[in-house]
Amino acid sequence: MAERRTPQLFTIPAHRAFADALAAGLIRQFGGEDLELARGLVLLPNNRAKRALTDAFVRASGGGLLLPRLVAIGDPGIDEAIGAALDPADDMDPLPPAVAPLERRMILARLVSEERARGGQPVDAAEAVRLAGDLARTLDQLLVEEIAPHRLREIELNEAMSAHWQRALDLFGIVLDRWPAELARIGRIDAADRRGAMLRRLAERWQDTPPAGFVCAAGMTDSAPAVAKLLRSIADLPRGMVVLADLATGMDPNEWDALGPFDPDSATGLTRRSIETHPQFHLKLLLERMSVNRSEFRTWRDGSDHDATVARGKAVANALASAEFTAKWTTLGSEQRRIGGISAAELATPGEEAQAIALALREVAETPGRTAALVTPDRGLARRVAAHCARWGIAVDDSAGRPLSILPSGTLLTALAEAATQRFAPLALLTLLKHPLVRFGTARTAWLDGVRALDRTMRGPRPAAGLAGTDAHLRSARRAQVALAWWPEAREVLASIEQAFAGGAQPLTSLLSALRETAQALCGDALWSGPAGRAAADLLRAAEEHAAQGPATIDPASLAPLLKTLMDEIAVRPPQGGHPRLAIYGLIEARLQTADLMILGGLNEGMWPGLPAPDPWLAPRIRTELGLPGLDRGVGVAAHDLAQALGAPAALMTRARRGGTQPAIASRFWLRLQALAGEKFDRAAALEGWARALDDPGRHDPAPKPAPIPPAALRPKKIAVTDVDRLKADPYAFYAKRILGLIQLDPVDADPSAAWRGTAVHDILERWAREDKCALDRLHDRARAMFDDAHPMQRALWRPRLMEAIDWIVAELGRNLDAGRTVLAVEESGQIDIAGVTLTGKFDRIDRLPDGAIAVIDYKTGKAPSSAAVREGFSLQLGLLGLIAERGGFAGISGTARGFEYWSLTKNGDSFGRATSPVDPAGKGEKVLPEDFTALAARHFTDAAGDWLTGDRAFEAKLHPDYAPYAEYDQLMRRDEWYGRD
Repeated sequence: MAERRTPQLFTIPAHRAFADALAAGLIRQFGGEDLELARGLVLLPNNRAKRALTDAFVRASGGGLLLPRLVAIGDPGIDEAIGAALDPADDMDPLPPAVAPLERRMILARLVSEERARGGQPVDAAEAVRLAGDLARTLDQLLVEEIAPHRLREIELNEAMSAHWQRALDLFGIVLDRWPAELARIGRIDAADRRGAMLRRLAERWQDTPPAGFVCAAGMTDSAPAVAKLLRSIADLPRGMVVLADLATGMDPNEWDALGPFDPDSATGLTRRSIETHPQFHLKLLLERMSVNRSEFRTWRDGSDHDATVARGKAVANALASAEFTAKWTTLGSEQRRIGGISAAELATPGEEAQAIALALREVAETPGRTAALVTPDRGLARRVAAHCARWGIAVDDSAGRPLSILPSGTLLTALAEAATQRFAPLALLTLLKHPLVRFGTARTAWLDGVRALDRTMRGPRPAAGLAGTDAHLRSARRAQVALAWWPEAREVLASIEQAFAGGAQPLTSLLSALRETAQALCGDALWSGPAGRAAADLLRAAEEHAAQGPATIDPASLAPLLKTLMDEIAVRPPQGGHPRLAIYGLIEARLQTADLMILGGLNEGMWPGLPAPDPWLAPRIRTELGLPGLDRGVGVAAHDLAQALGAPAALMTRARRGGTQPAIASRFWLRLQALAGEKFDRAAALEGWARALDDPGRHDPAPKPAPIPPAALRPKKIAVTDVDRLKADPYAFYAKRILGLIQLDPVDADPSAAWRGTAVHDILERWAREDKCALDRLHDRARAMFDDAHPMQRALWRPRLMEAIDWIVAELGRNLDAGRTVLAVEESGQIDIAGVTLTGKFDRIDRLPDGAIAVIDYKTGKAPSSAAVREGFSLQLGLLGLIAERGGFAGISGTARGFEYWSLTKNGDSFGRATSPVDPAGKGEKVLPEDFTALAARHFTDAAGDWLTGDRAFEAKLHPDYAPYAEYDQLMRRDEWYGRD
């Protein structure tokens, strides 16, 4: 047994650059003798800290240097990292291997789904996997804190405990009872359990046989018992030392003691609540578990060129004091409030905040030798900043990575699963086929030509479900030859996964196999290339390998959310190669890092600090009684991270006043620093102004009302009666449609619109007239057939109304026939030359009246035009059609037009269907006389044609807005910029 000595305990204050100070001190102590430094061992919290310390050694050495062995004890492969120190070749029994993370997740998901099903509350596989993730995290906390699961049975629940928490606790206990048997079955142990055992073995081994070189544990924040035991053993080694970051050795004893943790009161049995949100709480807990006192810690004597001032460090510590001790702020002098070197930028939106941060990074990049880093828990902000920098050719790596679920390989897998689940509905199908990884390479151009052709044919209401539904839709669609010729290539690739997903609930392995094979057929090896592709391949491989351990069957609809849940938890980090002096870190990656300028972004409440993640398994009171960390302990750790980052030579804090769609609340840390500093709270006004000015045009010149004047040669000399109102009311819309040739596309998978409904009804009536010769008993069958392939919602909402309107048409037509009217023709086109142009039109129906005159009938699925519109010279379609008929423009039709009727299928009181007319023989309601209607229409048309078609009048936008309901060209005419200004 080695002789015990005074523990070697040190702390590096927050205002010093931790890694640089540590490297300088180790070189000073062990760099003099040959290879002495190289024989040492430095334990660090994570791999990012290893890189930070390596860079610090390079800066401190100024030349070649053999580094000590750097080991991250938070690394899952800790046994391989330390090597023989953890797994000596003696009589020590080797530890069983750790259970694979996804295998563990699947087993826990199966246990959860089985127990929930027994309790009468079944869950699908995706929800079971999500709950299993929360369960695994809670289980890990029990293992890390070395809390025996049987203690759950010892908790006495009172009546105030809700039934929900009671059920969750019961289920949690059952799963914990079954979990050890599952581990024994596969011959594995939990990774957290194995890590704790290895750390305890290492501590025991070093107590008996100290290593030859020095051992330094640096920057630890984990207060787990196994870590505390290891740190204490290192501190007691002859050549060991423990170096913590920013331990508050100068904090007032009363404030230190108030942090907790506390023992239960001897009289009441109640335990006072610890202040876990304080940045020193986790360090105080670590010291208690190490059985050391903070008075035993000495300040690390070495520093670096990246240090801030002592005054700033003290001011930040005062700002982060516990709430009950903030009253001391009123007694602090100006020196103790000074936070010089820290500036704050408050922007309007997250986009503006990202712009400001990018400008600050660019300024540093343009200054030789300077370094800067953005630290933020907001990955969306990090991505925005990286994108802004990329505009200037500055590549900045986000070391926290991005979730696989938003990267191309991940989105392809979820898009494929969702498309198959939705039976290849148009939007899901096109999203999949347009994905950038599909047919990646030289074949993509031809593929996209086919997809675009398919896109055009899929516009409008949804076709029937499945690939067969798309087949039928393409065969019946107009101008679908290109898409119909290309579609078999895509259909062949998708057929196998459609068949697999049509089988209902089945083993997860079958669905994953079909997904993988179809994805490979669509994308080839491009899907699995790069960091994201390799992560996706590893996930599918592990999922297929361990799927049998999970729920027995899974509904295909659960596959996409299940994959997204798993991919959200996989961070894909970019390969090295970004700017050498700029970086973007998450909070964990930023620990022990330093730079000339540290930018702390996203300082809003709910982001920094973040909202505590709820535990669906254990109620907060149960967690407290078990001794588990409180849900808000992360607030204290975030505060400690903030204090560390503010220790750079210069620091910039940023926040946005709005977060997305609602106002954002400034972080409690921001508000505390602002309150402490008062008037000395330095605002980065220049940076705020630059961010606003960068996209500020300086002057807003609204667009004038457009009124193009095309030459005579471009003005159309042929016009349909349905376009006359557009020409008169909104000439610009006519110009865009007929001269520019711009036609609005229907949305993909659109709800059936009024226009679609009108087209469908007109098609029914035309087929009924042409094929059934207006047989009154055949119209019902035609109407019913329209809904055979329609969406169920259409059948439910439209069929009852349409059938009632059909009854009215049959009855009205029967009355007309009984009165001596005859149907002359239906759905015929014709034209005449008038006013120097050709006027074309197509009528719905023309009847011969008993007196020999003709009646023009127009079917309306919407509201008929008003008499006021006719008086103003609009809604003259029936009159123009009558004019064409009178002048012999329709083959086989002759006579004087005296009847003009709208047969509207809209609601009329308690029924559907009514006939109205824009004319009246007696002129009632200021209506036009029947004998004057065609002449009136001819006069108005001649004036319009003379102005815009054969004349040189400008095509002014919204000339008569009351009669211009057309909105498809409003964006093109920039309507919102000028409409109503005059």
